[in-house]
Amino acid sequence: MPESGAAAPARARVIHGDNMAVLPSLSAGDYRLIYIDPPFNTGKAQTRTKLRTRRVPEGGDRTGFAGARYETTVLGRKSFDDSFDDFLVFLEPRLREAHRLLADDGSLFVHLDYREVHYAKVLLDTIFGRDAFINEIIWAYDFGARTKKRWSAKHDNILWYAKDPSRYVFNFDAMDRIPYMAPGLVGPKKAARGKTPTDVWWHTIVSPTGKEKTGYPTQKPLGILRRIVAVHSEVGDELLDFFAGSGSFGEAALAAGRSATLIDANPEAIEVINRRLAPWLAPATSL
Repeated sequence: MPESGAAAPARARVIHGDNMAVLPSLSAGDYRLIYIDPPFNTGKAQTRTKLRTRRVPEGGDRTGFAGARYETTVLGRKSFDDSFDDFLVFLEPRLREAHRLLADDGSLFVHLDYREVHYAKVLLDTIFGRDAFINEIIWAYDFGARTKKRWSAKHDNILWYAKDPSRYVFNFDAMDRIPYMAPGLVGPKKAARGKTPTDVWWHTIVSPTGKEKTGYPTQKPLGILRRIVAVHSEVGDELLDFFAGSGSFGEAALAAGRSATLIDANPEAIEVINRRLAPWLAPATSL
């Protein structure tokens, strides 16, 4: 990794292929931070539909603010299968590769949900060692459908493991600050400065109509990923995401002066990533 002040320009390397065909070809210890958002094994296809809306004087199929009517046109759909007979058999060799690829002071973040996180943690404890588990971060949001049969699930789980629990990157001063929930209890000075986050991160999902939205299924918000990048890596570091999806982690890394290697087997994902990260792209490769 480059010394401070000598970092090379941030660069994206995008690889289209099965990550288990690609990962063994990467050099051990090259990556200071690895983030992965693997399929959650929901047992169904993940699909996002891209729509175009236009206001109409009457009719239409949607109602907007103040009763205005809108007509929608389907522009396309993106989807991928999210079902594995044995999720851990699928995940284990990829996690072992992640351990090999991490720098000695590197960190791995694994983004899952309640269905598989408990099993994945036991597997990660086996690969990294139980003492290498540093945090479970809960990303809580408040959007989407609710059930009347149980408490509605409105959070994801992010497991943080360090390759060496005695030395890892944790830039406390780079942590963004958030508002106090009861600012009147801490005084105006502290309230103005805000507080540092805990292991529960309240952050909205990617807005379905916002500029950040790519239309790719399961896209994660940049705000979550920027925090991970800022606190757990340095300018000039090499970062890796081998379930790259829409490329959100890559954008967060590159915008912060880190280089990123992104791997995905889905041609739709590669198309989105190449368009999104065009300013930083190295020549694309395919395996």
